[in-house]
Amino acid sequence: MSTSSAPLPEPAVPYAPVHRPPAGRARRRWHPAPAGVLAALALFVAVRAAGVVAVAATSRLSGRPLTKNLAHSWDSTWYLHIATHGYGRLIWITKTGEVQTDWAFFPLYPALVRAVTAVVPLSPGAAGLLLAWSAAVVAAWGVYAIGHHVYGRAVATALVALWASLPHSVVLTLAYTEPLFAALAAWCLYAVLKGRWLLAGSLAALAGLSRPSGIAAVAAVLVAAGHEIVRRRGRVPPGLWAGAVLAPLGWVGYVLWVGRRTGDLFHGYFRVQSAWSSRLDFGIGALRFLKALFLHGGGVVYPLALVVVATGVLLFCLLCLERAPLPLVVFAGALVLLVVAVSGPFASKPRFLLPAFPLLIPVALALVRTWRARRPKALLLGGTLTAVSLAYGTFLTAIAHQPL
Repeated sequence: MSTSSAPLPEPAVPYAPVHRPPAGRARRRWHPAPAGVLAALALFVAVRAAGVVAVAATSRLSGRPLTKNLAHSWDSTWYLHIATHGYGRLIWITKTGEVQTDWAFFPLYPALVRAVTAVVPLSPGAAGLLLAWSAAVVAAWGVYAIGHHVYGRAVATALVALWASLPHSVVLTLAYTEPLFAALAAWCLYAVLKGRWLLAGSLAALAGLSRPSGIAAVAAVLVAAGHEIVRRRGRVPPGLWAGAVLAPLGWVGYVLWVGRRTGDLFHGYFRVQSAWSSRLDFGIGALRFLKALFLHGGGVVYPLALVVVATGVLLFCLLCLERAPLPLVVFAGALVLLVVAVSGPFASKPRFLLPAFPLLIPVALALVRTWRARRPKALLLGGTLTAVSLAYGTFLTAIAHQPL
């Protein structure tokens, strides 16, 4: 094809959402496998598999076992212990005398690990990795489905590629809960966009059982349902009401269960989290971190964590300006709010933002525009981001000794 016959770059208008949540039954069809999804998933798997190979090679050179780096690091040890022995069997006394218990960790992931080991001859660590890797692919599939539904095939592919290449995307290949939460949240949001309220509420309930930040998926369902009720003046199907009732049950149920076990029904869980230095302080902890960082420095991990969090806040503002669908804005906004307003280890905050894939929509839109206008530049940007992701992910997992 000659360059004169190549299609010209399209104007900015077509990049507005091409599919709004439909009102008619005929447009509410469930399309979980839109065109191009296999290519996007192949790209995602290739990037993350390269990350595993890089971690394996570095682990071998450094003499650290690969299984320890991938399946038995930091929070993974707590989840796998819960899967093997149940709750209430593991505590840790900090240097300040705080008693950290395993009740801080939500139950869905360890329950699934236990179920897999009951039917498949795998160790808990191998089962945890199998679940995490499978959930990561399902999550990428959901991210693509949302991107395709709202913006079209090109943006959906860019969205998956960007999500696979984030600096902390190495977490998607570890025995952590982020892949499972991201998978449940992505398909929950897709169900909301498709008007499948009962399914959305059920997935939000499961997301609420996977992580403390599962409340973000619950908020997305409840706000979207409330908006629909107001918009239609209460004339909504029973499934919407049922989905709204189901959505918070997982998160609220576990919080109350922990409260009952501690003897303080409504505050017990939050006291458990407080022992892990995780409490709502409206950003005071983040300001203290900034002060310490500027006064004493922080190597590589902490400054980059600050850059990632600041970028997340900026991307949320851009997401709002793009007028993205309400459920996506609420979900991403809730995760950003939790990261900024809740104290905790700052090095882990980029990991907490990893499931907030809607934040990447403005970047995906810009990348597609660049691809159509200046393809070599887009390839250079994508390749650079992927290389940085693989290198930094390997450093975090196989070299650095700071909590991830």
